[in-house]
Amino acid sequence: MTDLSRLGGWAELPFFATDWPAVSAALQAETRPILPPETQRFAALELTPPEATRVVILGQDPYPTPGHAHGLAFSVEPDVTPLPRSLGNIYKELADDLGTAPLTGDLRFWARQGVLLLNTALSVPAGEAGGHLKLGWRALTEQVVARTAQTPTAYLLWGKPAQKIGAQITGTQHLKIETAHPSPLSARRGFFGSAPFSRINDWLAARGEPIINWTRPEGP
Repeated sequence: MTDLSRLGGWAELPFFATDWPAVSAALQAETRPILPPETQRFAALELTPPEATRVVILGQDPYPTPGHAHGLAFSVEPDVTPLPRSLGNIYKELADDLGTAPLTGDLRFWARQGVLLLNTALSVPAGEAGGHLKLGWRALTEQVVARTAQTPTAYLLWGKPAQKIGAQITGTQHLKIETAHPSPLSARRGFFGSAPFSRINDWLAARGEPIINWTRPEGP
């Protein structure tokens, strides 16, 4: 069973009292292998508690390839090669924007700096992308976003699904960067050239906050 005590302040969201029992029952009834493993399902929330969240990046659902997903949107285990194509495009833009990119696809070092890498669904049947998008996870995503919007936050909203959820975010205290998704099908329609990483760091610096080290886990 999932240990909700590891979720810190996120465990106080209404989802866990009103929606989680049904979602959990549906997961237990699933006959197909589920990704990521149960111990990693809430990894994004565990690594980036609400009081530490400064940036939110919304994904759709975990990678459906066994061994790839580990609970953070767009991130993969460090031994995964080649990178998933969307992540590869994120790294291309990162290199164009900041001059370099991480050496592996493991983005946990982003999460530890306050970058919440949240998927709209936190589970997927192996080999079936989108298979759990209607399982009931969306309520959690919307509540997490609403919670983060209580304080000034930067949002990276790539693609229409993320932008639809982000529509609830209002107020001039936030930074919202909305572009095409980094998927190979759409990256050239506005994702490439959007310089989201430097724009977020400029915004953080203007607020007197430490910038995000996007490029090297061991770097400053």
